[in-house]
Amino acid sequence: MGAAVTPELAVVDSHHHVWDLSVRDQEWITGDVLAPIRRSFSLADLLPEARAAGVTATVLVQTVTVAEETPEFLALAADSGLVAGVVGWTDLTRPDVGDALGELRELPGGQRLVGIRHQVQGEPDPQWLLRPDVRRGLAAVGAAGLAYDLVVLPHQLPACVRAAREHPGLTFVLDHVGKPPIATGALEPWATAIRSLAALPNTVCKLSGLVTEADPKTWTVDDLRPYADTVLDAFGPDRLMFGSDWPVCTLAATYTEVVAVARQLTGALSESERTALFSGNATRVYGLRLSEAS
Repeated sequence: MGAAVTPELAVVDSHHHVWDLSVRDQEWITGDVLAPIRRSFSLADLLPEARAAGVTATVLVQTVTVAEETPEFLALAADSGLVAGVVGWTDLTRPDVGDALGELRELPGGQRLVGIRHQVQGEPDPQWLLRPDVRRGLAAVGAAGLAYDLVVLPHQLPACVRAAREHPGLTFVLDHVGKPPIATGALEPWATAIRSLAALPNTVCKLSGLVTEADPKTWTVDDLRPYADTVLDAFGPDRLMFGSDWPVCTLAATYTEVVAVARQLTGALSESERTALFSGNATRVYGLRLSEAS
């Protein structure tokens, strides 16, 4: 698996979570496979691991479709020296979604709201993103100057392509490279859909979540490389950003290993390309104010 990390360059982790089971349940953490992460994870848990890996700032991403979570995350970010941005949740289908986004920005830490996400992967309708009420919500996210994170499964990628084409002013950020079936070794039809999405200039991809889509016990860097190479070729290093997906990644690898593996997978890039992928792109896409988070 991965080797220890010697910090080579400043890293912005564009994707991690926290949760406190004493505040609310995380209903998605079920079964034996996820049992190791069925406990609380805090920023205090993350901080020493992030610092050891050369991470200077992060983006905290929503975990549940509960309205109260985003204000909590914004408050955490306001008091944090690590979290530079929050990708939160609000109900895209509500008629006043624009007002809801404005209200979030008025809260403590509201200036660190950089994006919105919904667990589209859990929606039974593969065309959910194309519903008229969702389209209206996506337009409001774009009008607010926020990004929209896509957490989807491969069969939902065609709808992502249509949504991104219909909203050219909104930046769509694909989480976890679209969750390809790495454990099986299959590339298609995922790779074709990825290239269709990447052909649209308002799309970006997170190099994240690879180790948990592979076999969590036996994965190797070589297992991950065809998928990393596909998104590197499709999006290019100027539209890819590193994300750890901590603490979900701990099902298969330590934080240090995840950072080390990302460096191995991008080792052929130039220094400027690696700087963009590991910090510059997330800073630009999310409009992060790094001086306020350090």
